[in-house]
Amino acid sequence: MTAFSAGVNLLLAATKIVAGVFGGSYALIADGIESAADIVSSLIVWSGLRFAVLPADAKHPYGHGKAEPIATAIVSMLLLGAAVMIAVQSLHEILNPHEPPKKFTLVVLVAVVIVKEFMFRLSWRTGSALDSAALKADAWHHRSDALTSAAAFVGISIAVLGGKGFETADDWAALVACGIIAWNGVRLLRGALDEMMDAAVSPGVVAAVRELAGDVEGVVEIEKCRVRKSGLHLAVDIHVVVDGDLTVRHGHAIAHQVEARLLTSEHRVNDVVVHIEPAGEERRPFGSGTV
Repeated sequence: MTAFSAGVNLLLAATKIVAGVFGGSYALIADGIESAADIVSSLIVWSGLRFAVLPADAKHPYGHGKAEPIATAIVSMLLLGAAVMIAVQSLHEILNPHEPPKKFTLVVLVAVVIVKEFMFRLSWRTGSALDSAALKADAWHHRSDALTSAAAFVGISIAVLGGKGFETADDWAALVACGIIAWNGVRLLRGALDEMMDAAVSPGVVAAVRELAGDVEGVVEIEKCRVRKSGLHLAVDIHVVVDGDLTVRHGHAIAHQVEARLLTSEHRVNDVVVHIEPAGEERRPFGSGTV
């Protein structure tokens, strides 16, 4: 998916930059530069996902899942950098009068918007299926590119049809698009930072995990449950209450059944720590340590 994305971005970047140079539109040139940044972001996402799926080893006993939000954070910073770069150059073009863009640039932009929107939907569907923040970030990079191109189309249309006095309309449109790109960058960066800091997953996922574990025979109740996302998978810490008169061997067997139930569920759980609690005893607050 990311290799295909990089190939499409390379073709579009070259097309937009060449069309912008010959068509006299900085908005289109800036759009091409932003597409070139998409190539770098696609490679970063691809590298992040390759590391994220590597199994645990002696140096990384909890796996390599953090590589995925790190890749997302880098892509987010690229989005913010592209927004700043385009904004600075757009202001420069607004302050320095120039000829309006050529009409053929509009045809190029229509084709770009169609292709980029298709790439957004394809990447978003794949990222949602895998619950991959990096792929979703890459998808929003496509959507940002489509929005930039759409804004450039509106601006160039005004500049071409409005005539004298409207030459900078495409530059104003590019400036507006910068705000959209920056907003997406901040939104994705916040999500990546949450994952790197082990923020809780949605209450619905936690409830589903508790229900799966609670259905195991011998489980009296689920006392505590913590779930965090690590790359493409989930890690679970769960306290299971059982009959206090059971043997250690029996309680251990129930813990294994809970672990197996979660590992084979549809929630892509790949790490489970089960703590057995005897029914009827006083509990300690979660996070105060276990015995």
